[in-house]
Order: sequence, then structure tokens, then C-alpha cells
Amino acid sequence: MTTSAARPATLEDVARVAGVSRATASRVLARTGSVSPATRDRVAAAAKQLGYVPNQAARALVRGSGVRLAVAVTGSTDAVLDDPYIDRVVAAAARVCGPQGLGVTLHWLPRHAPETLRRLVADRGICGVVLVNTTSPVLDAVPRSLRGRVASIGIGSPAVPAFDVDNGAGAEAVLHHLHATGRRRIAMVTGPRWLVCAERSVHTYRRMAGEAGLPVRLVRGDFTAARGRSAAHEVLERWPDTDAVFAASDATALGVIAGLRQTGVRVPGDVAVAGFDDIPLAELSTPALTTASHPVGRIATAAAQAVLDRRAVPPVTFFPSALVARDSA
Repeated sequence: MTTSAARPATLEDVARVAGVSRATASRVLARTGSVSPATRDRVAAAAKQLGYVPNQAARALVRGSGVRLAVAVTGSTDAVLDDPYIDRVVAAAARVCGPQGLGVTLHWLPRHAPETLRRLVADRGICGVVLVNTTSPVLDAVPRSLRGRVASIGIGSPAVPAFDVDNGAGAEAVLHHLHATGRRRIAMVTGPRWLVCAERSVHTYRRMAGEAGLPVRLVRGDFTAARGRSAAHEVLERWPDTDAVFAASDATALGVIAGLRQTGVRVPGDVAVAGFDDIPLAELSTPALTTASHPVGRIATAAAQAVLDRRAVPPVTFFPSALVARDSA
């Protein structure tokens, strides 16, 4: 039985049939508060009899629990939202949220205006936030009301758990491979200086160069192919005898290969090139790119799940990275 062919059953209808108040019916159907087993059974039976379907969005807004997960990405400009890496984060978050009837929205956090985060979480429709490219100012801007409903892909804090790839170990695997193949004058194109998590691979590079007595040759990058292309020219101008380049991202590494080719340098014959991320294009490039794995989907899934479950997790969870050896190095 339903109330009308034209009108779906409402919460008031369920309460009337069950002989309880609207508030009691709401507590039973939302599974909040305490009611007697008999009352719970009457409300459940009434809902089934009337074919009542709760409005999940309205109920979530009333509770303040939200109807969507926000993925908030820090960047110098909104161009950061075009990064294919972000597409993979959002896709993984959507797979977690979909079965729970939640949506996912993507937001840019200007690097010089982290207070934007406070305005974002003032939206009652937001059930939680996954931060990407997290910086210390962004962590400082996390309001107390968001704690327990936020996770970071990158660095974290005592109040914000972090999930990330172990890029230090991944960089070490790549550098060991370059050294094992006879490369001794290895330059590195880094990530952006402001992104703290990107510095782990730089620390690994410096440490390994020091331990092996090799020169340190660092060029600042920004994870883009365009910067990789220009960085290749910079490396050759500063250190013409360079025999390998390790880039902090595959996009940058592919740009490095293009830049080297423009100057007539053979890859890997003259200069070996390796990247980090193992993006789909890595194995399709010519030569196929040597790199290290980056389980973006698993990382984003874990971060989103932690936010939705609101459960205690370790302060930092690292996901392993492994060498993927191909033709470029």
C-alpha cells in the first residue's frame, strides 16, 4: 500500500501508520538515538507497507553529515586540476563514495590562500575532505570542526592522517638501477620546491650521491613535460658530461627525453632517462620509460575510505613503490 499513486510516502505517513511521533520515526530510519525494539519493528513495518524511500540527501543535510566528499587540491594556479594524477584521485574517491550514495566534488586551494579551505567546509553538503598536494599552511587552516573528516595525500599532522607513496624508496630503486648500469653523473629534475612530500626523493638523491661520492646535480622542476624539456637544456648547459637524468615525475621525464632529442642526444645511448609514477604513457613512449610505480588508486581509495569511516588510522600510511625497468635507462 502507498499513500497515493501521485505522491510517494513521507516520513509523516510512516509515523502516523506506526503510531509514533515524526521524531521517533526519523531516529529509527536514520539509525540514530535509542528506541525500544517494539517501536523499531513498528516503524520498519510501516515503512515497508508504505514503500517509503528516505531522501538521503535531505537527511544528510539535516544531520550536517553532508552528501558529497570534497577533493581539495593545492596548487599555484587552477591548472593543477588538469593534471591526470588528479583524475585518478577523483575516480578512486568516486568508486568509494558511489555505493554510499555520495558524490565527489573537485576544488582548487590556491597555494597562497589556504584559508579557502575554511570557506569550503562551511558548506553543510560536504561530508569530508581529501586534501591533495598538502602543505603546512593548508594543515594549519583545517578547522577543528573538520577533524575526523579529513585525510591528506601528501604530508599530514597530528589531526590529519596522511596517505602517500613511499617516493623515497621508489627514488632509491631507480637510482640504484642507474648506478648498476654504469651511470655516474646523474642529474635530477625535482618537483616544485613548495611541495614538501616531493622533497623525499630529493633527500634520497642527495644521500645516495654522497654515499657513492658522486656529484649532486639538481634542477628545479614542476612535474610538467614543458619544464622537463627546458630542464634538459639546462642540464646539458651546466653539466655537459651528464650521463643520466632522473625526473621526479613521468611527465617531466618525457619532456626531458624530448629536450635531449632536440639537441641530438641519444636516449639511452648518450644519456639515460628515468621518471616516477608509471603513468600509462610510460610504456608507450619511445624509448619506453624506466620509472617507479605509484599506486595512486590505492592511496586515494584508502584516504577516502578513512574519511567516510571516521575511524582511527595511523598518522602516516606509506604505499610501496617499485622499479619498472624499461628501455630508456
